[in-house]
Amino acid sequence: MIRTTIAGSLPKPAWLAEPEKLWAPWRVADENLFEGQSDAALAWIKCQEDAGITIVSDGEQFRKHFVHGFLERVEGIDWNKMTTMGIRNDRYDADVPTVVGEVKRMGSVHGASAKFCVEHTSNPYKFTLPGPMTICDTIANGFYDTRPDMAMAFAKLLNDEAKELEALGVSVIQFDEPAFNAFTQEAVEWGIDALDVALDGLKCTTAVHICYGYGIQQNIDWKETLGDEWRQYEEFFPALNRSIVNQVSLECADSHVPLSVMSLLPDKEMLVGAINVATEEIETPEKVAATLKAASKFVDPSRIIACTNCGMAPLPRHVAEGKLQALGAGAKLFEASISR
Repeated sequence: MIRTTIAGSLPKPAWLAEPEKLWAPWRVADENLFEGQSDAALAWIKCQEDAGITIVSDGEQFRKHFVHGFLERVEGIDWNKMTTMGIRNDRYDADVPTVVGEVKRMGSVHGASAKFCVEHTSNPYKFTLPGPMTICDTIANGFYDTRPDMAMAFAKLLNDEAKELEALGVSVIQFDEPAFNAFTQEAVEWGIDALDVALDGLKCTTAVHICYGYGIQQNIDWKETLGDEWRQYEEFFPALNRSIVNQVSLECADSHVPLSVMSLLPDKEMLVGAINVATEEIETPEKVAATLKAASKFVDPSRIIACTNCGMAPLPRHVAEGKLQALGAGAKLFEASISR
């Protein structure tokens, strides 16, 4: 059976946070927030199951942002000392908090939410965490000697968190590393090493998600500068194939990525992005199946997992629901085509 999953986020319901907006503040009082987040996660788990998504997640309903949702429970960060820095190799500027001391977890960050979701689905459950390189590209360094030093410190915290999530019954732990596409040489030099520190000792299935970013205007504008072929992946995939990670998630739908780059990852399962998250147009199942079929020219179907290009938090809810349905139905069409 062709497995299906999503890369990360899903839209938050309007009663929980302002829809179609990243970083939206919560609309539920603190004392009721976990209950509200849990209700939203339950709704999306059910929606995924109904759509035929076989490996489900909470759609990041318990956090405002995929990176800062982890950092909010880490000591050593001054949230009042904001630093302006270029994000994703100066693709855009942002005011970010600053690391001012040794980073330490205050305790489990995501344990309560993961436990709740594992108990409320019979499907394998996936949890996503920010990768150490992407954390370092989303927060300012005011303490560690070098960015790689800071990445290794965060990698150790992530590893502790991941082991706790695994013990709670999480089936797949995915680290999100969009920064790999922006810093291809640094990914080879130290980013993948930091990822392996975060993965060390995990027995559950592990994944790394590497896309070209959310469907926000800054990322769309950047993609227009990349030419007819986006070849960033091939610069670090040989090194990534030597990593201990089990699965690699990449952006294939409506992208200019030469699918032949997947041949550089012969030892990995491929999360093939077959849903474009930068448009509100809902794919047909036939289009999803065609993307998966094209990928199968370079990857044996047994190693293909149908996925989305990236998270869908900025999209209208009905669009995300339609795209989930298309992903599930398209994977079934692809499966039928290869079984004939």
